[in-house]
Amino acid sequence: MHNLYKLAVTPLLVFTIQAASAQKHPVKDTVKLDSVLIRESRIKYLPNVSGTNIFAGKRTFSIFPTDGKANLATNNARMIFAQVPGVNIWEMDGAGLQLNIGTRGTDTHRSIETNIRQNGYNTNSDMFGYPEDHYTPPMQAVSEIQIVRGSAALQFGSQFGGMVNFKLKEPDSTKKFGIESEQTAGSNKFFNSYNAISGTSGKVSYYAYYSSRTGDGWRPDAAFNYQAFYAHIKYQFNPKGSLAFEFSRMNYRQQIAGGLTDAQFDANNRQSTRFRNFFNPEINIPALLFNYNFSPNTKLEVTSHLLWGQRNSVQFIANPNVADTINTNLKSYNPRQVDRDYYKGFTTEARLLHSYQLGALKSTFTAGVRYFTQTTTRDQKGTGTTGTDFDLSLVKPYGIDLHLHTDNYAVFAENVFNITAKFSVTPGFRYETIKTDMSGVILNATFPVHYQSDKKFPLFGTGLQYQLTKASQLYGNISQAYRPYIYANVTPADQLGVIDPNLKDSKGYSADLGYRGHVSYIFNYDLDFYYAYYGNRVGNLTETNASNQTYLYTTNIGNAVAKGIEAYGEVSLLRSFNHSSPSDLRLFNSFSYDHARYTSGSIAQGTKNVSLAGNYAEGTPQWIDRAGLTYLNKHVITTLQYSYVGKSFSDANNTAFNPTGASGVVPAYHIFDASFNYSFLSHYHITASMNNILNAKYFTRRINMYPGPGILPADGRTFNIGFGVKL
Repeated sequence: MHNLYKLAVTPLLVFTIQAASAQKHPVKDTVKLDSVLIRESRIKYLPNVSGTNIFAGKRTFSIFPTDGKANLATNNARMIFAQVPGVNIWEMDGAGLQLNIGTRGTDTHRSIETNIRQNGYNTNSDMFGYPEDHYTPPMQAVSEIQIVRGSAALQFGSQFGGMVNFKLKEPDSTKKFGIESEQTAGSNKFFNSYNAISGTSGKVSYYAYYSSRTGDGWRPDAAFNYQAFYAHIKYQFNPKGSLAFEFSRMNYRQQIAGGLTDAQFDANNRQSTRFRNFFNPEINIPALLFNYNFSPNTKLEVTSHLLWGQRNSVQFIANPNVADTINTNLKSYNPRQVDRDYYKGFTTEARLLHSYQLGALKSTFTAGVRYFTQTTTRDQKGTGTTGTDFDLSLVKPYGIDLHLHTDNYAVFAENVFNITAKFSVTPGFRYETIKTDMSGVILNATFPVHYQSDKKFPLFGTGLQYQLTKASQLYGNISQAYRPYIYANVTPADQLGVIDPNLKDSKGYSADLGYRGHVSYIFNYDLDFYYAYYGNRVGNLTETNASNQTYLYTTNIGNAVAKGIEAYGEVSLLRSFNHSSPSDLRLFNSFSYDHARYTSGSIAQGTKNVSLAGNYAEGTPQWIDRAGLTYLNKHVITTLQYSYVGKSFSDANNTAFNPTGASGVVPAYHIFDASFNYSFLSHYHITASMNNILNAKYFTRRINMYPGPGILPADGRTFNIGFGVKL
């Protein structure tokens, strides 16, 4: 029996089984290829019920990272998320050290407005104080990525950006000991090493990996050194219950080449303006996962995890046209700014799901509670050394020394009412209490600061779903969302930004109406219309001070609305003509149109207030289109992908040009990528990838803070080649 599509199909087999057991109408196709029976799931969305979660009537996606379809060695997000319409990506570096995604007008900066999870628990550093996600697992360890758009606010948290859950690979149940290893080398001295062990013995199963990634970076002065560890051990104490312990750690040190002005970018987008700037996050996440099935209809899941770590940076901060050179008065380089955050958080979430008979049909109820407590120590604007290496020592104390604490309690409930065999209604609610406290000093203890807030708010939502046929369904959902302004908004991190002292929380809702399904195994589709309202949206304005210097001002701009279309389609070209073909050529297109505009707000210009109504929401391209052609046969998976992202603005007043480069237009760009995987002798495979094949000159972000300020150029053409084994 041939080893057919082994790397791509195995996760699809698992997903087909799970989907069939979770839904009344399983969606699967059977193709017989060269004596091998392959069941290929055409579901690109999550099942109605999975584990203790309800996804009926929601806008969801399920994607499986696969070598040959994406460059996994570099965590290439624009390939990994290519088949999810509307994902906006800030390409901060070509090594995939951190994930920066947003949708429908949300901020991409370290996925700050997205509820990021691993195996069901949060990895955002401080959910209510500083929710940037510093932790990113290697995609070679990820078996599935589950995505829920705005309707995720009820079950997972109040964010506008929805939920993304990375499900890591599970232990191999067929052997006591297995090993997986992949070594990849490429341009700019890139080297990635991924190594994992896995197995099952009796009631105990385990999976662990170690991953490292090093390189010089595409620009000078952009070297990096990344390491990630993960260990999972599960004890199945009886057929109904299990207890698992997991420990994750990720740390890296990255040299930051600095931002550019427009003139510098036009002259040479590969140049470096900084060589003494460094960034270093370290995140540790131990977790306990308890699962118990009281009966086939009742399940309990309790997850507890800690998150502790730190975020460190040492930088010479100035506009990019200010060179980092020897100060003639000091006879040395200028002192650098040292900023450090320390995170200590604990979360427990308990979820219970129960299916019950209501009339002639079965309905499903899920409910849960969450307790979250977090302490963050924020030390900023410390005067560091005049050296050139990574050195966090101080010569003068921190200008900002804050102690931040949050306690959060939440309860939620949702219920799928199956009105008929085809039509279901899923109402739900969430109730949150957030108590925050901040104390400390600013500006070297010249005056103290103290901030307290006690917030309580409910969120409501409802989903509808109608199964038109066994292979297609209509769905709709409306759900409220909430985003408190965060600690990071209270004080600016550097001298180049100004914060409004009277910030307010953002409140709103999102709505979806969609149609999805498939036609046999030939065509797969998903079309969605959405509307998202952001009340009191926090954003940036470009303003000028008394010295005629421009700066970015963070404030509640006004109300904003994002509305548009997200569409996905995939067609099997070869099997359309020959159903039993051992090969296939698949064409997909993922398209989104996002009309994100401010509906209110104004800015003072001289003696006049100029309305911002009608302006583009910052950082939100109107058009995103990604298309790909994938060829598969017994041993080969290879993909050629095209990406187009339309222009956007970096501030709410839609500044066209700023001499510092910190604000202005982010032009549209076109990118081609290719990935290849060849498997042989059952256990081995070779990979190759080339990103930005045509060496396009582009950027995805302007910024006024780390790691800028200025334009942050995206990588030009890069490539890598890898060899892997799984025994």
